[in-house]
Amino acid sequence: MDISLTPQLIPAAEERTKNRPLPEYGAQTDEYNPWPVHHYSQKLAGYIHRCPATWVEGQIIELNPRGRVTYLTLRDVEQEKSIPVLLYSSVLTGLSSPLKHGQRVVVRLEPSFWEKTGRLSMRASDIRTVGRGTLLEQLENLRKSLAEEGLFDPAHKKPLPFLPQRVGLITGRDSDACKDVIRNARLRWPAVQFEIREVAVQGAQALRQVTQALEELDTLEEVDVIVIARGGGAMEDLLPFSEEALIRAVYRAQTPVVSAIGHEADNPILDEVADLRASTPTDAAKRIVPDMAQECLYITQLQASLMRMAYQKIETEKYHLAQVRSRPVLVSPQTTLLRYEEELQHLRNRSFTTAHSLLLRSREVLSQLRSRVQALSPQQTLERGYALVQDSSGKLVTSAQELHEADIVTLRFAQGSVQSRILNDANSKNN
Repeated sequence: MDISLTPQLIPAAEERTKNRPLPEYGAQTDEYNPWPVHHYSQKLAGYIHRCPATWVEGQIIELNPRGRVTYLTLRDVEQEKSIPVLLYSSVLTGLSSPLKHGQRVVVRLEPSFWEKTGRLSMRASDIRTVGRGTLLEQLENLRKSLAEEGLFDPAHKKPLPFLPQRVGLITGRDSDACKDVIRNARLRWPAVQFEIREVAVQGAQALRQVTQALEELDTLEEVDVIVIARGGGAMEDLLPFSEEALIRAVYRAQTPVVSAIGHEADNPILDEVADLRASTPTDAAKRIVPDMAQECLYITQLQASLMRMAYQKIETEKYHLAQVRSRPVLVSPQTTLLRYEEELQHLRNRSFTTAHSLLLRSREVLSQLRSRVQALSPQQTLERGYALVQDSSGKLVTSAQELHEADIVTLRFAQGSVQSRILNDANSKNN
């Protein structure tokens, strides 16, 4: 197949648009029937200008007043996204105080497209500052919503380790809060180690940097506890520590988290979800590690108490041993042995006497039984002159009727026996 390498030349605009209307919609254009730039700009401007005005909330991160026009950059309070905004002096006249960097505002934006240069801009037709009362209301609503979800449930809070080997510390760059935590913690326990993350603790970058530092420290196995510390400041400066994204990150953390934000009166939402709330960074240092001096004193007291208890136990056992040794059986054991010896001799004599008496009575009974048996013995009867008659089978004959003529019988006397023949029986007529 032949392939032509000669580029296809698109006809000139005059030839392409000659006797041909422009497409009504952008999707209908192609390389042979495009829109001119001015037509595209008009279409785009018409589309953008039909967009309704929208109220948008954000934080001022750049503020550049120039005569009657003020240029500012409005940043999202949770994500790293921002838009440029154009304000005319007439819009700012309704404000009670000048705008300042870091302030949270609500702006009514209207998109505007400049056809000549093709630039899109966001023009503010109205602007309202988010006052303290409004912020407090928003924070309270967020606090209530998170509490209903169970993020502040005490059952979810994790106990702090008694002696952390390494402490994760999230704090401002070269801040007094960082120095306070490290100094006071090492004064209490010199061997404690720190894994420090210096981040922005106020302004547009604070939320993202603090959250990233928390998630990073939470993945380190050697970190036993994480402290988020910042010195005091205005309520607006502490807003990043009440943002929902940070609160949920703390709730998801597997490592115990200590909140040490501001001073005693400051109460960002972070305090509610943290496993422990410290009133100040210094207080956090005292809560995360034990006091070595106090622990040593406690050990000394325990040792003294143990020695005292052991001494008391020994003395008690010595007393009981003395009581046992003072008993007569131990003081004079031969006395008890003699008493038992006498009792044993008495029992032995008594047993001998009883056995002798039983033997004599048994002999007498035996003699009587022997006499009775002898008196009843057939031998005794034979010795008185009687004889026993037995037939040929050895059976005793007790009646003459049992014998017949010519039967052989045995006559047994006291001394010896003889055999005889029956001459006639009892049934014979001649007997």
